[in-house]
Amino acid sequence: MLALVAGLVANLPADAAPAPLAQLYSATAWINGPVNGGSLAGRVVVVDIFTVDCSNCQNVVPTLRELYAKYRARGLSIVGIHAPETPAERSRPYVEQSLGRQGIVWPVAIDNDYALWRAYNVNAWPTELFFDRHGQLRKTIVGDLQDDEVRATVTSLLR
Repeated sequence: MLALVAGLVANLPADAAPAPLAQLYSATAWINGPVNGGSLAGRVVVVDIFTVDCSNCQNVVPTLRELYAKYRARGLSIVGIHAPETPAERSRPYVEQSLGRQGIVWPVAIDNDYALWRAYNVNAWPTELFFDRHGQLRKTIVGDLQDDEVRATVTSLLR
């Protein structure tokens, strides 16, 4: 499994070139979605790239659920990208059932061909991309066990 236990945090400068948040709109298969420019405009967006059976990915879900419940009304959106690792994870019903068990209610793009994985230069599960209200990528966190950093990033971007 490519998932990381210890993570990597990358900060981007405030003057970074516009990030490819719009790449999400190219997804054609969604669960709990889709999203579009109108639904994400002016919002802080956390993009969680994961696979449902990855234990490291499952470790980040409670914090994402907490943040979603607490800050959705203040302008936070969470969007998942499910990039399968195993043949079972390519099955939409399997993924839907797993998302339900994990309490994932935000939109999730199905990325069975890894187009979004490649577009966002992902190397491991889980990876979280943090976009500001202008759609610019501000931080990338790779791996789990970084709940405090995830919370701090979201609250900072919501200010």
